[in-house]
Amino acid sequence: MRNRIIALIVCSSFGLNSVLAQIPELSSKEKKAGWILLFDGKTTNGWTTSDGKPVPSGWAVKDGCISTVMDGKGGDIVTENEFKDFEFSADYNITPGCNSGIKYFYKKYEKGGNLGMEYQILDDKLAEDNKKDNHLCGSFYDVLPPNTADKKVNEPGQWNTIRVVAKGFNVEHWLNGKKILKFTRGSRSYTEAVAKSKFSKAEPAFGMVDKGKILLQYHGGVVQFRNIKIKTL
Repeated sequence: MRNRIIALIVCSSFGLNSVLAQIPELSSKEKKAGWILLFDGKTTNGWTTSDGKPVPSGWAVKDGCISTVMDGKGGDIVTENEFKDFEFSADYNITPGCNSGIKYFYKKYEKGGNLGMEYQILDDKLAEDNKKDNHLCGSFYDVLPPNTADKKVNEPGQWNTIRVVAKGFNVEHWLNGKKILKFTRGSRSYTEAVAKSKFSKAEPAFGMVDKGKILLQYHGGVVQFRNIKIKTL
């Protein structure tokens, strides 16, 4: 009981009214389906900075979660491995006003630097970057907005589950069991949306790479991630 109380106090110190997190473990069914954990709940093994350095002190691992640290020396972190066709899943929990995200197909472009397609994580009510539909939670950041009719986001301090399914050129964003965005990379609507975005000058065309890393974004706010897993399709 004492350890449970201490763990809850630690979560509260992050400003998150979360329940005690558990060390992630795949079920036998998940293992058989090909799922692998990208975060073991105890270490930063398998993660680096975008330039290959160790995970910085702006990130902390505690109680099965990997979290940004307020006013810490942060920086985004990425998987050591790249992925092509995949289904990705993770839980996240944010503080009020937080802005974060998870990027996929992240890699260095010939023109534009290191870029990735971002599943936007945002407090739609209080975050500063909530003025554009394609900047809201669940969007393909700065490119395509989510379907707000099907979107249900739990309040800051509560856990949400996201999924990204990428097979060939088809991509889906899911939030809490609901598909909120579907698009085809390279389609006319996709190309037109990218042309209006901040990624319009990327070479090759933004999002058209065949594989890339998964990135957890450090954007100054406090966000927790857990149950980070992926399977190849």
